[in-house]
Amino acid sequence: MKLVLVLDDAAADLATVGGKGASLGRMLRAGLPVPGGFHVTTEAYRAFVSPFRDEIDPSDPERTAALFARHGLPAPIAEEIQRAYQALGEDVPVAVRSSATAEDLPEMSFAGQQDTYLNIRGDALLDAVKRCWASLWNARAIAYRDQHGVSHDDVALAVVVQELVDADAAGVMFTADPMTGARDETVINASWGLGEVVVGGQVTADTTVVTHGAVIQAQTGDKTVMTVRTSTGTEQRPVPEELRGQPVLDVAQAVALAGIGARVQELYGMPMDIEWTRRDGEFAIVQARPITGLKPQHEEWNDSLKGEYLWTGGNLGEAIPDVMTPLTWSFVRLFIHEAMSASAMPGAEMVGNIGGRFYMNLTPIYAVIRVLRAKSLLSAIEDIFGRIPPGLDVPKMKLLRWEVIRHGVPTAIRVRRRARRNLKGMRAFLATAQQRCEQLRTHIAATGSCSELAEVYEREVQPHLVTASRMLEAAGRQGGISLIRTRDVLRKMMGDIDAEAMLTGVNADGELASMGLVMGLTRLAHGEISRDEFARTYGHRGPHEFEISVPRPGEDPSWIDAQLAGLRDLRSGTEALLARQEKAREAAWTRFAERYPGKQAAMRDRVRRWNGVVRDRESTRSEVMRAFWVLRAFVVRAGELTGHGEDVFHLYLEELLDLLRGNAIGLGRVPVRRATYERYAALPPYPALIVGRFDPVRWAADPDRRADLYDARGTMVPVGDTVTGFPGAPGVVEGIARVIASPEQGDRLQPGEILVTTLTNVGWTPMFPRAAAVVTDMGAPLSHASIVARELGIPAVVGTGNATMRLHDGDRVRVDGERGTVELFT
Repeated sequence: MKLVLVLDDAAADLATVGGKGASLGRMLRAGLPVPGGFHVTTEAYRAFVSPFRDEIDPSDPERTAALFARHGLPAPIAEEIQRAYQALGEDVPVAVRSSATAEDLPEMSFAGQQDTYLNIRGDALLDAVKRCWASLWNARAIAYRDQHGVSHDDVALAVVVQELVDADAAGVMFTADPMTGARDETVINASWGLGEVVVGGQVTADTTVVTHGAVIQAQTGDKTVMTVRTSTGTEQRPVPEELRGQPVLDVAQAVALAGIGARVQELYGMPMDIEWTRRDGEFAIVQARPITGLKPQHEEWNDSLKGEYLWTGGNLGEAIPDVMTPLTWSFVRLFIHEAMSASAMPGAEMVGNIGGRFYMNLTPIYAVIRVLRAKSLLSAIEDIFGRIPPGLDVPKMKLLRWEVIRHGVPTAIRVRRRARRNLKGMRAFLATAQQRCEQLRTHIAATGSCSELAEVYEREVQPHLVTASRMLEAAGRQGGISLIRTRDVLRKMMGDIDAEAMLTGVNADGELASMGLVMGLTRLAHGEISRDEFARTYGHRGPHEFEISVPRPGEDPSWIDAQLAGLRDLRSGTEALLARQEKAREAAWTRFAERYPGKQAAMRDRVRRWNGVVRDRESTRSEVMRAFWVLRAFVVRAGELTGHGEDVFHLYLEELLDLLRGNAIGLGRVPVRRATYERYAALPPYPALIVGRFDPVRWAADPDRRADLYDARGTMVPVGDTVTGFPGAPGVVEGIARVIASPEQGDRLQPGEILVTTLTNVGWTPMFPRAAAVVTDMGAPLSHASIVARELGIPAVVGTGNATMRLHDGDRVRVDGERGTVELFT
């Protein structure tokens, strides 16, 4: 049984000498300037308390203190302590410090919970050791352990006996700023005398900040008192007048001390809270512990800093509405590379990550239109991404016509050839995609090693995602410009209401994937399919389907239950809405035949092909999302096999593959990335349009922030007093507005109310049959809200920009889906 160990003994671990003692021994062995001394081990403590351990009562600290005082130290323990003390020299003054086994840990510091005694000499040492032991059971330490769930039976106390530095100055040093979390700044607090007044907060100490070997901030405190040695111990005395306003450290000393702090941090691999002393210009470290409660460091995910561009969250941003984990962003970038290969343009990023959210860069698109003088394409851009507010100047981008042609023509030819080739295999792909994804998820679940899982991903999973993405690209390029303009042609011939009615029926000729969830839930509610069939067929779709850290509806029975409950509240179901819309569609076709004799067959064929393109685009997009379910299965399995669970969502793809092959270097960034993700996810959704450099945190803190537009140039377009947007789906209805922030709040929408929200995607579809109308801030004629509302015959106004700013819960409004207006009744 080791009762005493020298301070730098290799056996001085946490269990033997407590947190403080283990830390001091570690630093001394590493060559850091730590005063010498010895440990009185936890074995000595246990031997001392064993005769009365059962009498210790955590609920009665005073009685426990009397127990310790009443018992004397056993002779073997006293002799060992005295022998070690004499080895330090004759009558050497020492500091006697408590060192608990649950102390100075990254999660819990236990700072100040047990006692320390300074300037102890001779025979007083044994009594100081015993008082340190007793302090393990003071009311303060007991309460701290209770608060942190530490069992009283699991702790023991060692004591560090250390040569006392008769310091002329002392203080505390943090190797990261404890207020801001900045890891590149060392913050030093300093005062005269021993360090007790600084640690105890009894003095306004000097504060010096050092970064990269230079002092960047120095503030001199009014140091009124100091702790000094006396013949009987220590006491506080007034600081001499000439020293009160004098800096304790000069620049060179502050930089040197920060250098020692850097060595301590390097030894521990984390930011440290260090107590230091100085005597005759020489520094010593008397304690070091991890900084607990340190504000997390953050990365910056912000492509808006790359230049003055116009970014939009419309279109694909509506399908990816969440703050993305790093691994999701990796997969989204891979998807974009394959599904939007024509979007690549030299000198500009077409897609970006702003505060973790997906945005597209419209500036290069407008620059190409301007260079090619192709203003006719502007309406098509608006149909896809939404309108640019009047008065907003799109930032210019320098492009030469010959550069656009040199780059664009070969790209267009390459993409067209690839699309034509992939279209030939699209039907076969769609016919087998569900079965293939089920096979992949089964294969992933059966993998037994990390290396095998990495091979399955590279050989099978990623190729399937690439194929699905290319099929989506091909599906969207069918039909050419004339087919894309079908909607505009019909509107001119028949007016908005009839034109929109004639374009519906996409779901009638084969299920429209955007309608899949609500149609599947309806079948499930009627008992036509089982829960398992619903999960396999539709369970990959949902409001957060791109974010791989979120379970799919097919994994979440509670989600299915909530949607079924919503359907039961309906007075008329989805089928009734579709039947009503079918009557309106056929009536519109009758009017077309009367107005344009002989043209009905050709137009029906054109609309049928238009609907086919819409359906193919939705079907291939759905299979991309099914592939993302496979990706989620792969990542979840990676977390299981590596033992790192949900941490793997905060790796990038290459880092995850490295981890599966044994290289865990990426895990070191997980805490920072998790903190970054949580920081951005706590903010409200960012503006639909962003111009220039955008700081999400600063924007969110602005009480006058706008949800529609942020323009860093300062020339803000006024918020419109009226709520107007695209005619998403025709019809006029009056009702109560219900402003819904997320699909998780869907149960707030009562049947017959008007759904008002920022955006919708496929995960919102089960709410549509309950809504009398739909109004969104973001969106365009080809957005999810427009397509689904048209099919169900629900009036919709999309892309208003300001609906959620102007409308409130309970407002009575009139929605005119033909004119694209929302009227508020006061």
